[in-house]
Amino acid sequence: MSLGTRIFTWLHGTYVGSDSQGNRYYRGRPIGGRTRERRWVIYAGEPEASRVPPDWHGWLHGLLAEPPTSAPLPQYPWQREHLPNLTGTDLAYRPPGHTLAGGKRAPATGDYQPWTPD
Repeated sequence: MSLGTRIFTWLHGTYVGSDSQGNRYYRGRPIGGRTRERRWVIYAGEPEASRVPPDWHGWLHGLLAEPPTSAPLPQYPWQREHLPNLTGTDLAYRPPGHTLAGGKRAPATGDYQPWTPD
């Protein structure tokens, strides 16, 4: 978090709540002729937008009027725990044959016909 964000949060921010990953969410009054309140997140650790859970994402973007701390979204049995986007990390999914997953592809079957120019 930059010094400017820290000062702005201290001067204008009201703490709303935090999520399971430790991210802290704030709201502030409208500034400079705006009509909507400002909403922002201060990430715990690396600032990565995919670490914001869906319920907090809806609140940050104005889709939900109340934050999930006061009006939590219903949780269904088929829902999984939120995971951040792992693309570009060692934990990213790599299909069999990927260069970073060993580079060994299954041999082609007999129905493969390579293209050859005429």
